[in-house]
Amino acid sequence: MTRFIPAQHQAALLLEYASSRDLPVHALLQKTRLSEADVLAADTLISPAEYLQLLANLQSGLSASDTSFMLGQQLLPGHYGNLSHALLHARNLRQALDIFISFQSCLSPLLAPHLMEHKGQVILYWTESCVTPRLRSFIVEMMMTAISSMSRWLSGNRLPWSYRFNRTRPAHPEQYVVHLGNQLYFNEQMDSMCLPVEYLDHPWPHGSDMAVTTALASIRLQYRRSLLSTLYDYLSEHIRASPTLEQTSAVFGVSPATFKRHLVTHHTHFQAELDQARMHIAIQLIQGQDYSNDAVADYLGFHDANNFRRSLKRWTGLTPSMLRLQLPWG
Repeated sequence: MTRFIPAQHQAALLLEYASSRDLPVHALLQKTRLSEADVLAADTLISPAEYLQLLANLQSGLSASDTSFMLGQQLLPGHYGNLSHALLHARNLRQALDIFISFQSCLSPLLAPHLMEHKGQVILYWTESCVTPRLRSFIVEMMMTAISSMSRWLSGNRLPWSYRFNRTRPAHPEQYVVHLGNQLYFNEQMDSMCLPVEYLDHPWPHGSDMAVTTALASIRLQYRRSLLSTLYDYLSEHIRASPTLEQTSAVFGVSPATFKRHLVTHHTHFQAELDQARMHIAIQLIQGQDYSNDAVADYLGFHDANNFRRSLKRWTGLTPSMLRLQLPWG
């Protein structure tokens, strides 16, 4: 994978945290070909695979149930130069999340955040960017804690987030309760966090449009969104046109064969990414907008409601009627 993550950001944080927990440097850096000097150098870039290896080493080396949550508390606003300065002076949650999403490849390189509003709720949900199944829950915990911690610090108040996890309920959820609170829901279709929409625009005490504008204008490095997050956005935007591999690869400027190879490096394939986008939109239409089965089928380009129903059952394990009975976002 391409190296695009500045090592002195996330990797340096892992190095510092490992040191604070007495984990030897060699244990953190094993299987990465990185040295301590590399991690601390201003010009070192690491790949998502190397970042994932560092996280895996830290998780296994410490064997502590709070590692992901403790890391999350330190991630944001973080030490990302002008990006951190912009976050520190965001005028409200809306602006902070806009910065976070716009510069995802630096601030959240492994999971791609997306924002939506419906029925009086704001929902921040996550899709894969560069992540392995083994570490997905760990990284979700880390990133949700990061957003919660940042919003609490910068707003001056603990915001009433609720959290939904695409995983089974852990045998010992104590760390979730300690770090995130009691509004926890497991066995959900998506990893997301929600709160009433009015909190988006509550002014924050240190907000300054001038400081944010100046900080972002001075960023010369153009952070780019990952392939999977860019693909997800494209598929979601064009879902009604039933995008194909051939059409999509042409938009991305490569041949279908090359595009498939790129997706393989992310442990996925085109149909899986298309199904994910369809599933998320189906959930939004059913739970958020009360669409009928026929209306959702038409929206997503299915020939009839029965085909849609079978696909939804394959994607989620639930029929549309069962999904309607589930607790909706918010």
